[in-house]
Formats: sequence, structure tokens, C-alpha cells
Amino acid sequence: MTEYKTINDLGDLNGKVVMLRADLNVPMDENFNVTNDARIVRTVPTIKKLMSAGAKVVVVSHFGRPEGKGDMKNSLSHIVKDLEKALGKHVVFVDDCIGEEVAAAVKNMKQDEILLLENLRFYNEEKKGDENFAKELVAPVDLYVSDAFSTAHRAHASMVAAAKLRPAAMGLLMEEEVNALTKGLNDPKRPLIAIVGGSKVSTKLDLLNNLVKKVDKLVISGGMAHTFMKANGIDTINENNSLVQMDMLDTAKEIMATAKANNCEIILPQDVVVSKEFKPMAEHKTVDLAEIPAEGWSLLDVGEKSIAAINGKIAECKTLVWNGPLGVFEMKPFDNATNKVAQYAAKLTEEGKLTTVAGGGDTVSALANAGVENKFSYISTAGGAFLEWMEGKELPGVVVLKK
Repeated sequence: MTEYKTINDLGDLNGKVVMLRADLNVPMDENFNVTNDARIVRTVPTIKKLMSAGAKVVVVSHFGRPEGKGDMKNSLSHIVKDLEKALGKHVVFVDDCIGEEVAAAVKNMKQDEILLLENLRFYNEEKKGDENFAKELVAPVDLYVSDAFSTAHRAHASMVAAAKLRPAAMGLLMEEEVNALTKGLNDPKRPLIAIVGGSKVSTKLDLLNNLVKKVDKLVISGGMAHTFMKANGIDTINENNSLVQMDMLDTAKEIMATAKANNCEIILPQDVVVSKEFKPMAEHKTVDLAEIPAEGWSLLDVGEKSIAAINGKIAECKTLVWNGPLGVFEMKPFDNATNKVAQYAAKLTEEGKLTTVAGGGDTVSALANAGVENKFSYISTAGGAFLEWMEGKELPGVVVLKK
């Protein structure tokens, strides 16, 4: 991590007030109970490191989409008890993120307390990247640390402008994320294989175009595979039985041509699971590509031949990067392919034969469904930022922390 500033670069922290930009945008039920505290828990090591060095920690975050005005639904006050539980420390909540009330709360902080400020997005200036807002934000603090990799693709005030106004560094989670993604895509052990799923080719064009120039093997799965299969001459696929995008066939051919020119092997399904209904445990059957019914049945997963082929390719590789499921994993039994491939990748990881890096909301859910969420080398907390990194884009919230 010599390229980026870390907490160790900030010098003596004793007595200093540190603003920690976290991502505490966690899911909640209708009664404001946190239903998944992973993002809270993953922020704890940075807070503890800062506190153990004698710093006072002021935590800021966005939550939901309040569009520049305060409302109880999007208040960070709802996560105080979960943050206290995760930290084992008293958390003082301030119902603003700038101004005199915040300044007074910082001044009155006890050494073993954490200060949690109200939702940054209660101010439109946050999303606009407003420098004056950033100045107000950092006014009561000495240093700035960012642990919000999942928001690093946004040039928001608390992500970029604030980092320029105080000595700034990456937190442990941000450092972990950037390290893992660098090892996964920028400097991997080869051969490198990527699995990319999703319903539409059009939503992942930048990603596919970048990956075919970087990876040795590319598994294209989910609904987007239908377009590639059609472009590859599988005439049994049509708009009645699949998610094929007829207007993207030429694009798919261009991506396959680019892959060939870059010695990237593309792996497409060899058989598919089709069903008459889009519901759990619906009637289904596995068919070869030449036998896909013209209508009345829909492609919801890939079959055992495809699973064996994908696992065979993974076995030849040293690094796997994964974004997107192989089928409709939310419904049994159409999670079969995703589960079996994920479990095989996890097994190789545990045996020390494969480095596995995954990210994106659906991917994280799919890996949890397969029971392997703790068995991959690294699972990113980020969605959009993970995708943009895979697309080869620079993330403003990371770039600003370069030495």
C-alpha cells in the first residue's frame, strides 16, 4: 500500500480529533431495526485502532436517499445501539453533521466515547461535492480517515473535498478493499478467471470491455449470456424464452472478437435449465442448447455440463474475480449452478490453490445463499465502486488518498 496514505502516515494521534468517513448505510426493517450489520461490524477495527492510539473519533456517514432534507426514516440515530454493541463503547449521537452543536459535542467528548453525526445527505451540498460544506464538516477535527470504499466512486463533499482539507488517510477497511481488488485484478496471480453475471449486456458493457483485455478466461452467465449465445449462433434462443437483447448482438460479437485478440477465452453455457413458470420449485428440465423450447419455457439456470465446464476452468486458474450469479439464485432450484460453482471455488480457496475476490449486492447475497460468504479470500462491501474498479475506472474517493 505504498501508493496510498494509511493511518500509520498520520503520525502521533494522541489527543487528536479524527473524522472517520464510514459507510453505515445498512438495511433496516419498517421498525428501524438493522437487518444486516456487516457494514457496522467492518468499520469497528478502524475505530478501535484510532482510539487505541489516543484519538477521539467522530463518525460521519450517509444513509438512504433523503434528497437534501432531514427525516426520521433516514436518520442515523437508528443505528446507535448497533454501533454501541459492535464497539462495546458509548456512542453519543448529534442530530446534525455541521455547526455549533457539533463543535460543542466534539469539545465535550470523553476519551472513551464515539461521536456519531447525523446523515450527511440531509444536506444537498454533500452530493454536489461542495467545498464550503466540506470546510464546515472538518472544522472541529484535526485529521480525516476514509473507510467508505463503497462510496469512493462518488466525488461527494465528505469523500473528496473533506480529504483535501485535513491530513488524510485510508482506514483499515478501505485499505483491505483496495489491497484485495489490486490483487484480484490489477496484479493477480495468473491464470486469472472472471465470472460476470447479470440480466443485461447493456448494463455491463464497460465491465466486459475492460475484462476481456485483463483476464485469461471469462465466464459470462445469467441473462446476459443469452445475448452472447445468440450472437454465437445458438438459434434456439429467442425473445420468448430468454433475456436476449437482439439490439446487442453486434456488440456481443465485438466483445468476443476483442477477447480473441487478447487471448481471453470466453466460456458460455453448454446446457440450460428451463422452466414453465417464474416461481420457486416450478416444473423444470435441463436441455442441451439445440433442444431449448421455442416458447412456453424460460431459461432460469445452467445445467450440470456447464457447471462441470466452469469448475474445470476455475481449477486451471490461480485467481477468480466474481460479479453476478449464474442463474436466478433467489429461487430454488435455480440457485443450483451458482451454489455448486461457489462451493467449488470456496473449496479451492480453503486448500490454498485459488485467490477469490467477489463483490456487488447480488453476488454477496448469492454467495451467502451458497453458504460460502466467509470462505472466499475477500468479499467486497461495495456495489457500484466494486464495479467501477473492475471497469478500470479511477475512483475519486481513492485517488484523493494517494501519497
